This record gives sequence, C-alpha cells and structure tokens, in this order.
Amino acid sequence: MSVALQKRLAILGAVLFTGLFVAANAHLIAVAFRSQTGCVAPAPDRMPAKRAC
Repeated sequence: MSVALQKRLAILGAVLFTGLFVAANAHLIAVAFRSQTGCVAPAPDRMPAKRAC
C-alpha cells in the first residue's frame, strides 16, 4: 500500500468519523428539543408541571 493511498484512507476515515459524530449530536439535539419532559402524566394526587399539559 502506497503512502499516498494510506494518506487518502486516513483522511477519508477522519471525514467519515467527523460526519458521523456531527450527525449523532444533531440527532440528540433534535430529540431534546422535541421532547416535553414537563408534560409527563403525573401521579393522580399531584399537579402537572405546566398548566398547558
């Protein structure tokens, strides 16, 4: 395997890893904004966290 091919594979691996890392973090941020943890059904003897729930 030539040095140039090794360099290209290393760069490709780094780009793929970075893309996967960014995509995973974007997914986590999107899920965090979509979820409404304050609107979980409370126990019968408790009030909800927000009145709009």
